[in-house]
Amino acid sequence: MSLASSSGRRLPTQWLGVAPFFLFAFLFLLLPAVSIVVGAFRGADGGFTFDNVAGLSSPNIRNAYWVSIRISFWSALLGCLIGFAMAAAVVLGGLPRFIRSPLLTFSGVASNFAGLPLAFAFIATFGPAGLITVWLRTEFGINVRAATGFNLFSTTGLIATYLFFQVPLMILIITPALDGLRREWREAAEILGATSAQYWRMIAFPILVPSLLGTFALLFANSFGAVATAFALAGPQLNIAPILLFSQIRGDVLGSPGLGYALALGMIVITGIANTLYLWLRARTERWQK
Repeated sequence: MSLASSSGRRLPTQWLGVAPFFLFAFLFLLLPAVSIVVGAFRGADGGFTFDNVAGLSSPNIRNAYWVSIRISFWSALLGCLIGFAMAAAVVLGGLPRFIRSPLLTFSGVASNFAGLPLAFAFIATFGPAGLITVWLRTEFGINVRAATGFNLFSTTGLIATYLFFQVPLMILIITPALDGLRREWREAAEILGATSAQYWRMIAFPILVPSLLGTFALLFANSFGAVATAFALAGPQLNIAPILLFSQIRGDVLGSPGLGYALALGMIVITGIANTLYLWLRARTERWQK
């Protein structure tokens, strides 16, 4: 089906179906990104300047970026390891098939469970007066913070909180890659005398490495850009880039809007590199598995 325009050309109606997507991408992705880039190089007088970007070298902002990178790295690494182990156990480990569907369903929900609800759930469960904390203290006399040094309102606590959505996201992404490992490859390796360890080291892992690295990059970007969970959990006392940017938007900490734009630009560059790496590695994995 098609529509006839006034000039006699016929416009395909299937483009109308994706029009909301392009409109959404333009209004909430492209337009804000362009505004951030322009604002990062605009001075107080409206002229062009590099002062905003140069301001990112201040110790406070450098430290915020470093803490954010460290949190994102460890949450992505642990998310990949735990998620891969769980997905491999379900797909290749011989567990009953009825476990797979509930696990993937839960992963689909949990991977999008973040922000204020997630922070409140962890505070109510593992906070100083949380359900598990109080139960361990009253029933077993265990003071979790004194015994382990764990503090939910620290970088370690934030990493543990991020794992709630990082692990399910890893499961969702790596499961199709594990499904792509053909049974014939393992059977051929066994016929040739390869052990299970040799099969994983010489066949399975080389095929999965691009997918694993790509998923790690995606989890890194997913953690680096999270702000609502971190702010609700620790507030301004935790010096990370998203909270620093949020404070700038509210005008609580930094006095220069241009510096805030530059801070957002730096986050866009870091997450953009991570997402580009993910897309490239994912395309390479799909090409190999064909």
